[in-house]
This record gives sequence, C-alpha cells and structure tokens, in this order.
Amino acid sequence: MPADSSAPAPDPTSSRHSPLAPADLFRAFCEMGLYGFGGVLPWARRILVSRRRWLSDREFAELLAIGQILPGPNICNIAVIIGYRHAGWRGALAALGGLISVPFVIVLTLGALYHRFGGLAAVQGALRGMTAVAAGLVLVTGIKLAQSQPRTVRALVFGLLALGGIGLLHLPLGWTMLVLIPLALFTEWRAQR
Repeated sequence: MPADSSAPAPDPTSSRHSPLAPADLFRAFCEMGLYGFGGVLPWARRILVSRRRWLSDREFAELLAIGQILPGPNICNIAVIIGYRHAGWRGALAALGGLISVPFVIVLTLGALYHRFGGLAAVQGALRGMTAVAAGLVLVTGIKLAQSQPRTVRALVFGLLALGGIGLLHLPLGWTMLVLIPLALFTEWRAQR
C-alpha cells in the first residue's frame, strides 16, 4: 500500500533519544566550552558519552566523522547536530550558543592580555607547556575513538589510509576524505551484498 503523501513530515526532534530542553543543551555545551578551553574534543566526549550518556562511544565517533567532513569546526557541527536532534532548531542554537559563549569572552580577554604581556618570557614558557598538554589531550581522545571502532580489517585499512594520507603525506583533510569516504561506502556496500 503506498504511503499517504498527506502525512506530516517526520519531526526532527523525534529519535530514539529522549528530547532535551534547549536550556539543558545550552548548559551542557557551555560546560564543554568552559572546560575544554584549548581542546574541547576530549571534554565533549567525556560529557556527552561518559557523564550525561547522551551518546555511545560509537555514536560520538560517527558524529565526529560527520563533523570532520562538514565545513566549519567539527565540535560546532556536533553541537548543532545534537541540539537539532533533541530540540529542533532551538536546540541547535542553544547547543552552539552554549559552546561558544564563554570561550568567546575568555578569548577576547586573553587576547587583550597577550597583546599587553605576550613578550614576557614567563608567558612564552606557559604557552609552550599548554601546547604539550593540548597535544596529549588530542592523542588520548584519538586513542579512545579508535578503541570504539569495529575491529575489522576494513576499519583498520581505512584508518591507516587516513593516518598515512593526512599524518604522513600531509595531504589536505578535504581531499583525503573525498577519496576515502566513497571508497569506504563502496567496500561496505560490497560486503553487504
């Protein structure tokens, strides 16, 4: 029997996840933006997966993959997707607003301070130390994301191709994804047949 064409379009807020109020989304993403200053991705995973349990490790990895291929910062894309999933466009705005509001004020303040005191040796040393910490946070998040992936030869091959293309050959992310995503989709399609 054909589907009724007069049926309403699916509600973007309905999913297997329970809806959340925009205020809840704003608070959660505000917390991420505040704690994750200098490296929000590890905090996003901790808050969304471990603490609030809004996503599984696998869902977080999938959203991160989507966020990577869309234009703009991946964490902003994730915030918009999660916000929209739970509360429509109001949730998307609340999540994104929460994510960027506090860091925006902090960056403006730190920018003014750096302009005034950036030449001091102590400030330069502190910045070098923060760089090492940020690199460590990104590395740990990458390891946790890799652990949540399926343990298949295909997943390993595509992970190594991405690592080799971007990390070793220094190919642009966009071009690497333009090649690898269709190949991954094709190999998955072939495996399902």
